[in-house]
Amino acid sequence: MVNEGRFLPTMDLLRSEPMQLVQLIIPIESAHRSISYLGDLGLIQFKDLNADKSPFQRTYASQIKRCGEMARRLRLFKEQMTKAGVSPSTWSTRDNHFDLEHLEVKLEELEAELLEINANNEKLQHTYNELLEYKLVLEKVGEFFSSAKNKAVAQQKELEFQTTVEGSIDSPLLLEQEETTTKQIKLRFISGLVHREKSIPFERIIFRATRGNVFLKQAVIQHPVLDPLSGEKVHKNVFVVFYSGERVKSKILKICDAFGANRYPFSDDLSKQFQTIREVSGRLSELKTTIDAGLIHRSTLLQTIGYHYEQWSLQLKKEKSIYHTLNMLSINVTKKCLLAEGWCPVFATSQIHKVLERATMDCSSQVGAIFQVLETKESPPTYFSTNKFTSSFQEIVDAYGIAKYQEANPGVYTIVTFPFLFAVMFGDWGHGICLLLAALYLIIREKKFASQKLGDIMEMAFGGRYIIMLMALFSIYTGLIYNEFFSVPFELFGPSAYGCRDSSCRDASTTGFIKVRSTYPFGVDPKWHGTRSELPFLNSLKMKMSILLGVSQMNLGIIMSYFNAKYFENNINIWYQFVPQIIFLNSLFGYLSLLIIIKWSTGSQADLYHVMIYMFLSPTDDLGENQLFVGQKLLQLVLLLLALVAVPWMLVPKPFLLKKQHQERHQGQSYDLLYGTDDPLESESQSIPHDEFDFSEVFVHQLIHTIEFVLGAVSNTASYLRLWALR
Repeated sequence: MVNEGRFLPTMDLLRSEPMQLVQLIIPIESAHRSISYLGDLGLIQFKDLNADKSPFQRTYASQIKRCGEMARRLRLFKEQMTKAGVSPSTWSTRDNHFDLEHLEVKLEELEAELLEINANNEKLQHTYNELLEYKLVLEKVGEFFSSAKNKAVAQQKELEFQTTVEGSIDSPLLLEQEETTTKQIKLRFISGLVHREKSIPFERIIFRATRGNVFLKQAVIQHPVLDPLSGEKVHKNVFVVFYSGERVKSKILKICDAFGANRYPFSDDLSKQFQTIREVSGRLSELKTTIDAGLIHRSTLLQTIGYHYEQWSLQLKKEKSIYHTLNMLSINVTKKCLLAEGWCPVFATSQIHKVLERATMDCSSQVGAIFQVLETKESPPTYFSTNKFTSSFQEIVDAYGIAKYQEANPGVYTIVTFPFLFAVMFGDWGHGICLLLAALYLIIREKKFASQKLGDIMEMAFGGRYIIMLMALFSIYTGLIYNEFFSVPFELFGPSAYGCRDSSCRDASTTGFIKVRSTYPFGVDPKWHGTRSELPFLNSLKMKMSILLGVSQMNLGIIMSYFNAKYFENNINIWYQFVPQIIFLNSLFGYLSLLIIIKWSTGSQADLYHVMIYMFLSPTDDLGENQLFVGQKLLQLVLLLLALVAVPWMLVPKPFLLKKQHQERHQGQSYDLLYGTDDPLESESQSIPHDEFDFSEVFVHQLIHTIEFVLGAVSNTASYLRLWALR
């Protein structure tokens, strides 16, 4: 339960806010307004008093169903706007508020108008596409008939010329016979369009079905045309089939239907062809004008919807949330009041009173809402008040787990540790400056970005702009320590402490450097870069620094558990969890950190790997050249013994002490019940059932916790080496 802190007093984040269980008795006429104002305040978490009822049995199920129907209409508008390329406006949230009834009527009217426009446009577009295909058929088939007629006239002239030249007596008889035969054969034809990829199978099927008693001619349309049925652009061919007989015609028509070929009428009369083309062209022009006007009207309507879309969507989500909350409230017997229970911070009491009074006045209700605090033994929810700077860090912590009520908040320390550990891996002040500029750009223009709808990646970057800023600042700091500017060293804090042995050498590849000045004041000496010993030196530095940081952070986590136990007065956790854990961790890895610091300070050549390994394998052997200080062997024996004792110290006593504590508490409650009480609140609290104490479950849980801590201390220390490995 985290809030951005608009209505919050100044406080630190170390512990969550004190919470209280409150009861509200709200008149039913002001319930909607009261819940709306309380939701805007954001300082109360309601309990579900109707958990035994299904969603359909609750009081405001019909209103939620109406909200769902309006949400469906908004999704339809969103789809239509996406298809039309209209983007919702982000400035419409400043418009006036609509109540649910007016919004429902408005959305219903807009949906009906939009669907009517779409239906009319679809019909007009279908007719337009059909006429466009018809025009193509008229043009292509007309060209075919015109060329065929020209060929026939040429053949007729050639035949008449041959007859005149020969002057034969039989020639007229042959001509009469040919004309008679031509008049007896009545050829008909069917014209239309077919998909280009289906044109060859279409021709073969017709030829086989009619046994070759047809003549089919096809013409290719160069550009794709809109199909009237699908509305998609496809490549088609114009065809014309000449046939004789009704049976052949029925076969051709069935084949056309099977192949999805669109048929269009065509007259062999030339004058009728020209007239039909003029009529079709005129209708196409009229339809084009009508369709354009419809599209303009549709675009205007969608722009109007887009201007209000974000406001309506936000308002609908709010209304749905209000009715979901109202369904969590119980209604009294008279059905005049709603009873609500919820958790709120103690400091929010006066603000909730003001909100309820304002809701009563705005609704002109004669009866005000009643606010009272309830006594309870339930565990309150955790509430942290955050602002725009701390909210992103708190979300990172909450992603792993939310602290229990009044526990110490790790989010406070995450503000420093998270960006700093990133900087240990990043460690380049040139890249850090680039990252800082990007973060400052997001921070300076945060008002503009906050009012816009951002993409997923941009929204994530904008939400973590302050994290990025701190990561950049720490990266500049660690980059100065590593002395790397885009992987190039600089002498920012004075000249290097090392120089050549004589004036003849230029680098340390052969002769090596000697120390000629005092130690470089800050960070890594620039002379280390580019030398043969650069990699071993920097790896050793970063590896040991990572271990120091890791052990420090693990100690911080254990110390926080002490403050939690101290705050809740839990002495068992102090003596049987905090103490053995801090002893175990520092007996091993705290000692390793101490050895690292001593080796750095003294310049010893001791092998720390050998020291730590043989501390377990041969604790009584002499250290020899690996001894860093006097009494090291005895200290290692004591620390090893403490580490071994700390493990059963964590495991065994706590479950038995918890069992004893539970028995004493249960026995004390039994004595109290014998004497009785006149306090109804106390009686009610005593009637709350208590959980049974399962010793085996507690012991297994403690065993898992102990093993997890011991193994985690080793694995976490090793995992911090990734900070060095990622360098």
